[in-house]
Amino acid sequence: MAAQELTPPNETDAHAVPPVSPTAGSTAPPGALRDSTAPGLPVFLSTEHWSLLGTRSMTWSEVMSRITIYLTVVSAFLVVLVLTVQKTGFGTPFRVMAIGFAAAALVMGSLTAVRVDLASREDADLIRAMNRLRRAYLELSPELAPYLTTATTDDQAGLMQTYTLGTPRHLVLHIVGSTSFFLTTVNAIVAGTLGALVAAAFDGGPTAMTVAGVLGGLAYVGVNLLIASRVFSPDHPDVRFPSGPPAPPTG
Repeated sequence: MAAQELTPPNETDAHAVPPVSPTAGSTAPPGALRDSTAPGLPVFLSTEHWSLLGTRSMTWSEVMSRITIYLTVVSAFLVVLVLTVQKTGFGTPFRVMAIGFAAAALVMGSLTAVRVDLASREDADLIRAMNRLRRAYLELSPELAPYLTTATTDDQAGLMQTYTLGTPRHLVLHIVGSTSFFLTTVNAIVAGTLGALVAAAFDGGPTAMTVAGVLGGLAYVGVNLLIASRVFSPDHPDVRFPSGPPAPPTG
């Protein structure tokens, strides 16, 4: 009899009760975990947690490797240009080589910036996923709440709480100190340099070179910020546990 009573929850319920598909703004939990009789829930949750952590680590390892390669190539370009100018001066060979190197560096930097932006978005999604797992941990053991530093909600507020470890930080500081902004700055310098070199190739004076360099750098920053505003939109389509006022005590 005991074996017959334990069989239906594993077979019939899994097919009769459809899984919950939370929508944006929904506060309905995917199940009463604390009252669940399924064995091994903490193991399942921790396995998913470690999988997310491993994915996050590999993603940023790849990104940092690409940034290192890019900066190494740019440094090599500068060394070649220094050796060239010592041999030929600032004549036509130097200008042609400088424009080619600057264009190549800008292409490489832009491709790297795209990967960094995508990795940053993936990182935010991974953080949200881990916040949901902490929400499940609290549902299983509510007494853990005072010991958690990171968030248990997956909206923008929960994302920033996990990023800043609960310490208030202005959003501008978070953006300026990010890897994406750093790479944008480096690429803007390269774009400005390319603009100045092109102006010099057309026999532009110091004023024309300065204007071309400044406009080239600002144009690159503007385009990159426009792309980043779309990639990092705060309106996430899958918010399952939004922040809100604490639930009133029961009992």
